[in-house]
Amino acid sequence: MKTKANARWEGTLKDGTGIMKLPSGTYEGPYSFASRFERGAGRETGTNPEELIAAAHSGCFSMALSGQLVAAGFTPEFIETEAEIGMEKTDSGMVIASSRLVTRARVPGIDEATFQEKAEAAKSGCPVSKALSGLEITLEATLVA
Repeated sequence: MKTKANARWEGTLKDGTGIMKLPSGTYEGPYSFASRFERGAGRETGTNPEELIAAAHSGCFSMALSGQLVAAGFTPEFIETEAEIGMEKTDSGMVIASSRLVTRARVPGIDEATFQEKAEAAKSGCPVSKALSGLEITLEATLVA
């Protein structure tokens, strides 16, 4: 299985603009220096690569957790996950340093210890976590009553 996406950038780093799109047609949108590095400055004009990585990580983890739960005999009502990608400035430039997963799930009949065990297994087992293995990946998992 292979998956791809496309990006086109025009212009300089700070003044240029680009478009990222998925071949499925489900997403096509702009990105820019401002949308990547100046969040909160009132100049957001689109998405950024890190936001798409966060979406991929949260989606992959949620699916992996569902798989772990079902394999253990539990059927989740919902799994909701947010991923926060952390960037840091280093001497060699900006680096993606971390991914923080925060998940909430309603899973009838499961106890807290089993839920936490399955959440940890999903964190280490999801393909995006494996791809991001060079990062610090943390998890906060909450079982909703």
